[in-house]
Amino acid sequence: MDHLFTVDGQRATPISRTGMAAENLLERQHLQEWVIAHPQVLGESVLVITAEYDRWADTDGVPARDRLDVLGLDATGRLVVVELKRGTADRDVHLQAITYAALVSRFDLDTLAHAHCAFLSRRGEALDVEACRQRLLDHVDGEWSPALLQRPRQVIVAADFPKQVTHSVVWLSEMGIDIDLVQVGLWRVEGHLVAGFTKVYPTPEVEEFTLAPARVEGEAVARKLQERSHSRKAVHVLVDAGLLPEGTRLLMTPRHGVTEAIRADIRSWVAQDTARAAATWTNDTAKPLLWDADGAAYSPTGLANHIFTSVTGRSVDGIQGTKWWDVDTAHVPAGVDPEAWATLAGSDLTALARQVTGTRKDWTELHTLLGGVTAGRWTTYGDLAAVVGSHPVPIGQHLRACGRCPSPWRVLTATGEVSPGFQWPDPARTDTAASVLAGEGVRFDGGTADPEQRMCEEELRQLLDA
Repeated sequence: MDHLFTVDGQRATPISRTGMAAENLLERQHLQEWVIAHPQVLGESVLVITAEYDRWADTDGVPARDRLDVLGLDATGRLVVVELKRGTADRDVHLQAITYAALVSRFDLDTLAHAHCAFLSRRGEALDVEACRQRLLDHVDGEWSPALLQRPRQVIVAADFPKQVTHSVVWLSEMGIDIDLVQVGLWRVEGHLVAGFTKVYPTPEVEEFTLAPARVEGEAVARKLQERSHSRKAVHVLVDAGLLPEGTRLLMTPRHGVTEAIRADIRSWVAQDTARAAATWTNDTAKPLLWDADGAAYSPTGLANHIFTSVTGRSVDGIQGTKWWDVDTAHVPAGVDPEAWATLAGSDLTALARQVTGTRKDWTELHTLLGGVTAGRWTTYGDLAAVVGSHPVPIGQHLRACGRCPSPWRVLTATGEVSPGFQWPDPARTDTAASVLAGEGVRFDGGTADPEQRMCEEELRQLLDA
């Protein structure tokens, strides 16, 4: 982030950039603690295992002097080696990261559990080794994989990177060594310090088109990592977009990663207990599925793997579990417009995530649009969703709960009717949306609003462009 401003209408005032050294902030006491408290700066779903780890020794038993800044575990089952520099990174910082990655690549679950236990103990959290082991297992989406542990991802966090580092990291990445560069910046804003973390390499475009084929050696390991990553991304997208309300019913159709013969075996297995084919969605990014068969929480891939193993007696890698679960549109959640809900039919979780990729729960533009729908006019959930880049279902959910949305009663279904799921944010209100609209001058034919009074998508877009 090269430029940062405070904004007051048309006026933008530059914010002065500072540095950690200038503010007397230190690497261990400050930067390291920021990263431990907010591991999302290292990537999605990273669990910090330990920090300042130095409990390794040579084969002769002499302790090594190297100290690893932070060690994490992401939800795909890969270790994350973190090297921190409060200023400009040293010219050989990538070599330090590679050294630590080589050292931790020999770690097993037991080593990691003991390291996590000691780390938590130092920070005042009492958790025994067995509980730490289970925490690590629960964090991974799918079966624990020693093969993935051998391929740590490296993250270097620094205020800046010399060209020797960036040049080397690009080449190393092309050779299959997975290294991210994250730049930390510091600004002083109205007497407060503001820190920002920006992933400067690899960019999403580079990851998708250049580096992905060379990220992990071996087709089996690469496929496993790719499918787990896709499933994790789909879940995060759906939760961030608010597309699926808590309690959404899901139905299983085994697709990805299984043969037709195994699909037939799964169908026979489900016929013995139909609860095996259903789950309930919760907006938990780690384990969003509550399986009807046992009431336990699973990730989509973890549950697909569990079902596969239950049917075949074998373990499996490479299933993308989000492709196994479809929304049961016959069960409409409370407060959801049935017409909007019906549009989710026939799409698995992966396909739904593609529909709402990039959507976030920032409703500023929606509030602006609603404020522009004047008395005597109406619009639809779909028109609003198209303009703000969302979906009609989360639009309806937000209108129901917000309490600050201007004129939510002016939002109707695509056919111009008040949604059966419409509810006032204030439960004490007893009037109806239709009566309020009629009082504002909206004409109804039966239960359908006059289409000539509809504010369509094009008109809504003009409100944001004004």
